[in-house]
Amino acid sequence: MNANAGVRAIRIATASHAAFAGVMIGLGILGLLKRDLTAPFGPVADGAPGRTALIYLCALVPLVCGVGLVLSRTAAGAARVLLAFLVLWLLAVRVPYFALVSSSVDGWYSWCETAVMTAGAWVLFTFLATDADRRRLGFAAGAGGVRVARALYGFPLILFGIAHFMYLENTAPLVPDWLPWHVGWAYLTGATFVLAGLAVLTGVWARLAAALSVWQMGLFALLVWAPRAFAGALSEFQWGEFVTTVALVSAGWVVTDSYRGVPWTASRSRPSR
Repeated sequence: MNANAGVRAIRIATASHAAFAGVMIGLGILGLLKRDLTAPFGPVADGAPGRTALIYLCALVPLVCGVGLVLSRTAAGAARVLLAFLVLWLLAVRVPYFALVSSSVDGWYSWCETAVMTAGAWVLFTFLATDADRRRLGFAAGAGGVRVARALYGFPLILFGIAHFMYLENTAPLVPDWLPWHVGWAYLTGATFVLAGLAVLTGVWARLAAALSVWQMGLFALLVWAPRAFAGALSEFQWGEFVTTVALVSAGWVVTDSYRGVPWTASRSRPSR
């Protein structure tokens, strides 16, 4: 294969596209190595029927689709399959779990994490959709799909912020020791998540809000989880949170790219095409 043919074989729409595909590949490999559900797809009870099959399904689908997302011939199909898988997981697994444990943060937090990943996959699907996709799935593959994806991103941001306030005793200690006013930072980051979610949902300054929310999650991974990971001080639960945060950053980055061409402080935002 010559160099030009090799370049044509790769299809990368945006940097966020490459990052999201890389994270999906990483989640798949991690799931196969652990032989367990990776953090964004857990928890599923140990005795749940077909749990072993779910473990391999939740590893192989992201892995195969992640690879497929960067290949020209398979990018659109991989985006379609990944979106269908995440929507199905959101509706068939997360919604019932949310209904069973709605009084617990685990229920709605897990739903929110999956919703953000679904939002990223949905936007990427609209970027990569073929003409046939647009004919058959006009709403989902076009501007309507982007609007749904943005809602799936904005609403969880509000709940992430509320969680900061509800569980302040758990959030404040995560602030790095070299920063003063730990409680103040916990309140500030919670408030910014809420404001960002409202901005994305209403379309007011949505592009700026989406971008800043990604930066906030990215800084959380960099300043909170990464140093503890290098120091070997992360518990199994915290490792899961680290992995999930990276996945959310990549999905949020894709959603932010859906605002390309929209002014940063626009009062309304239309999906970019």
